[in-house]
Amino acid sequence: MIGKWRKRFEGTALGSGIVVDGERKAFGSRARPRLMMTMAVFLGLYAALSGRMIHLAMTDPEVGAGPASRVTASRPDIIDRNGEVLATDIKTASLFAEPRRIVDADEAIEKLATILPDINYEQTYNKLKSGAGFVWLRRQLTPKQQSDIMNLGVPGFGFRTEKRRFYPGGSTAAHIVGLVNVDNQGISGIEKYIDDQGLADLQASGLAQPKDLAPFQLSIDLRVQHIVHDEITQALTRYHAIAAGAVVLNAKTGEVVAMASVPDFDPNNPFNAHEKDRLNRMSAGTYEMGSTIKSFTTAMALDSGKMNLNSTVDASKPFRFGNQTIRDFHGKNRVLTLPEVFIFSSNIGSGHEADIVGLEGHREFIHRMGLLDRMKTELPEVARPTEPKVWKKVHSMTIAFGHGMSTTPLQTAVGVVALMNGGFLMNPTFLPRTRDAALESATRVVSQQTSDEMRYLYKLNATKGTGGSATRATVPGYRIGGKTGTAEKVVHGRYSKDVRFNAFVGAFPIDDPQYVVLSIVDEPKPEKPGQAATAGLNAGPLFSNIIRRSAPLLGVQPDFRLEEKPLLVSSQ
Repeated sequence: MIGKWRKRFEGTALGSGIVVDGERKAFGSRARPRLMMTMAVFLGLYAALSGRMIHLAMTDPEVGAGPASRVTASRPDIIDRNGEVLATDIKTASLFAEPRRIVDADEAIEKLATILPDINYEQTYNKLKSGAGFVWLRRQLTPKQQSDIMNLGVPGFGFRTEKRRFYPGGSTAAHIVGLVNVDNQGISGIEKYIDDQGLADLQASGLAQPKDLAPFQLSIDLRVQHIVHDEITQALTRYHAIAAGAVVLNAKTGEVVAMASVPDFDPNNPFNAHEKDRLNRMSAGTYEMGSTIKSFTTAMALDSGKMNLNSTVDASKPFRFGNQTIRDFHGKNRVLTLPEVFIFSSNIGSGHEADIVGLEGHREFIHRMGLLDRMKTELPEVARPTEPKVWKKVHSMTIAFGHGMSTTPLQTAVGVVALMNGGFLMNPTFLPRTRDAALESATRVVSQQTSDEMRYLYKLNATKGTGGSATRATVPGYRIGGKTGTAEKVVHGRYSKDVRFNAFVGAFPIDDPQYVVLSIVDEPKPEKPGQAATAGLNAGPLFSNIIRRSAPLLGVQPDFRLEEKPLLVSSQ
């Protein structure tokens, strides 16, 4: 059987050796070109993929669609006067995507939303579908967010290490230190000031290296700053106010030792920093400062030489001029000495003081004290004061007791520093400054005698038994002096008796003032039913609490022996 099939096979064309050999040659001649063509195609694809991978590996992600080099530019630490860190750089991860590698944008964004639920779905979806080579998805992730996104395993997602600004104190000094944007560039406060002083140019040129950036020191004392922030935060609640603030100034150098305003914001999460009620009211808000302005009216009268501590004014009846009438809140209805005008906060008496000096003299003095010009300091957020375009007698009379002009609380405190330190007006600074350096740029605005007499009046106003408005602001062991200011606010074009802006400004130790403190409480309500809501009941105690807690830290020790010693002053 086998032999039969063998014979049949050998008798066919396939079975002959010649025929089979010819078929092999024909088949081989056709297969070789195909094989070579297939190999060439695969080699070409491999070469293209390899070239692309090498190109991607060698390409700097910052070039083209990637972030610019300034994104990770360093910033110097900001420190307080004692070396405590107020702001520093930390490393953080930022999430980017390569949309060309995203296989399923719907699936990718659904997974990402489980980690970042607040992500803008539509905007992110459009980015992932764009086909671009690089897009940012979220800057400055937390370590947990980065870890969770990595675990999603989505191809086309990647991370880049960047610099993020971190503020250890949170909101404690937010308005002073300021903010940076997502690219680590200063946009407010001292952060912006640093950029304007040359840091931005260094970053742009790639020279802002961490090892070359020395810490940027401020005049702020973080311990006192914390006390101020804590006290105004408590006052905001205690007096049911819409805002509160305070500043502590070195009376010898003009340095800002502490300053805060609430409501404020957390610079580590500044989502609400631009809300209008969170502005820095101490330097970026202007207000009618009420009776605190009487400090300058009285100083003007004394410095003019037209009045002295023995001068008197008739406050037995309202002060009338033209169609206008000035009345006292709690009038004594009698002739008052100049010290009584001050401690009883007489509007009538202040009007007479301004009238004696004269309109032009009054306007010149207020400008001389720096109350009506835009303040010069390192902080960018500084408001411009307002005054009448043309001063008339009615303006002079009302400005004499704090209505009709608006200035910033910080400027008011700076003016009082000049009244307390011997008469030298100094631009406030947030940087360390010596006494000698301060005096070099200072301007004498009142005489030494006027300064001595104003210290006497400030102390008298805080002395128990005199009926002064500052008696509730006293601090046992410290000789303080000060002046209240309760200003009615304008509501619907008219002054409201129920809506107030309250302030208290004072100095300590009043014998030789080292520090000036000014506190404000905006639209306070009575602390308890039936109580009033004037400055002596809220801004005064706020002032007192700040001094009580901060004075020992500032090196001013209490001395209870001084409580009974009189303050001597020349009355010539």
